[in-house]
Amino acid sequence: MLSHERTCPRPEPADRPRGPRPGRIRRALGRIAAVAVLAAGAALLPPAPPAEAAVTLQRVTSFGANPGALNMYVYRPAGLPASPPVVLALHGCTQSAQIYADNSGLAKFADRHGFLLVFPETTTANNGNKCFNFFQPSDNRRGQGEAASIRQMVSHASSAYGADPQRAFVTGLSAGGAMTSVMLATYPEVFRAGAVVAGIPYACAGDVGAAFTCMNPGVDRTPAAWAQSVRDAHPGHTGPSPRVAVWHGDDDPTVVPRNATELRDQWTAVHGLGQSPDRTSTLTPGNTRREQYLAADGSVAVEVNRVPSIGHGTPVAPGSGPQQCGATGTANFIASICSSYWITGFFGLDGSSAPDPGGLPAPAGLRASGVTDSAVTLGWDAVDGAASYAVYRDGVRVATPAAPPFTDTGRTAGTAYTYTVAARDSAGAEGARSAGVTATTTGGTAATCWTASNYAHVQAGRATTTGGYTYAKGSNQNLGLYNTFVTHTLKESPAGYYVLADGGCP
Repeated sequence: MLSHERTCPRPEPADRPRGPRPGRIRRALGRIAAVAVLAAGAALLPPAPPAEAAVTLQRVTSFGANPGALNMYVYRPAGLPASPPVVLALHGCTQSAQIYADNSGLAKFADRHGFLLVFPETTTANNGNKCFNFFQPSDNRRGQGEAASIRQMVSHASSAYGADPQRAFVTGLSAGGAMTSVMLATYPEVFRAGAVVAGIPYACAGDVGAAFTCMNPGVDRTPAAWAQSVRDAHPGHTGPSPRVAVWHGDDDPTVVPRNATELRDQWTAVHGLGQSPDRTSTLTPGNTRREQYLAADGSVAVEVNRVPSIGHGTPVAPGSGPQQCGATGTANFIASICSSYWITGFFGLDGSSAPDPGGLPAPAGLRASGVTDSAVTLGWDAVDGAASYAVYRDGVRVATPAAPPFTDTGRTAGTAYTYTVAARDSAGAEGARSAGVTATTTGGTAATCWTASNYAHVQAGRATTTGGYTYAKGSNQNLGLYNTFVTHTLKESPAGYYVLADGGCP
């Protein structure tokens, strides 16, 4: 949801070589993006008071690395079970965590089914109209900016609240829906599934101008091209891809319905599926048209829900019935069907959707029993009935040993790796994964540092330039404008991987 402004400041050309002011340019881009990212719908509906029964949120002031400068709020239902799933819910432009919690209806189902809710929140310091910056390379890439902050919230939910990191999900509206696409593409090993509400495909927009075009009239690419954008977001990922649900109003004038089709093309191609639905149905109330695309095991890999006669917003159905939820007291929550009810089901949190893992329990006692410069040896307690085990390194399956111990070789010195293990039956079906253990290999070489202008870093091969901005090779951290006036220190460790080290470097 974006809100129209009478006038919009024009940012200076990104490569203009005088007096660069990255903070001012970022704020100007945010104000322009506010017009380009889901706020036209906000202008269509008058503001109104919030829902009467406000959801009680807890502010988390410290949740680890926060390069995107986001806020974190948590809704913890009473009687939350041990190791609950966690759902991240991303608000739209001009909204807040509290507004999304009060009106989306998700808290009702968190109470009913026992899952933790996390509400990331952006600020006007990040974006003039509080839109997640899904279109900025500094925020929509793995390991940096807002995307990295949201990923860190999952880790904090696990360490602070006992949430199950293997059952993490993400959903969001508008700019939050577009940021949901970002999280599914950049962290496919973290999120089991996601639901994009009135959003756009991943990598449709890389700057403000492209954001306008993606929203309306939309961008048409082949399924293969869309899928390649997702694969490029995390080239090393070889594990399963997240399941994806799409929700979109047929009369959305802000983010046109064409985006629902392009999202379908992107994620069906990621899953290796065709674009003709395997199953169609109609949901009530409102006659929402559902298309489902099935994986080889019969589970729903992708689904598209097209809601008739609504514009830009989250479909809700106020009331106390089992399939009712939400409130319409705030713009961009539209009376129709309770999308949160169906999204909860798609995530498998009501027990009706998504195949359960195999019957074997998670192995206990996972430990790093030996670590060298280039190898990590793992041990764990054997599981009765297990024919073999699946070992995962940083979310990617790397081996299927018959029994413990297992030694993971060929690792990089001085590097941290996180492992989990699942038991496999004689048919190869995996049970639940174990709790993770992190081991850091010994050794490693001292870091090398360079202090130079962005221009010099690019010329030396330590950074690249795109759209007038400079990005560190390896980490892809945004260094600011590509010119001779902006100076940074870069640290190289390991070889060919550079990170900002302005605060000091050994």
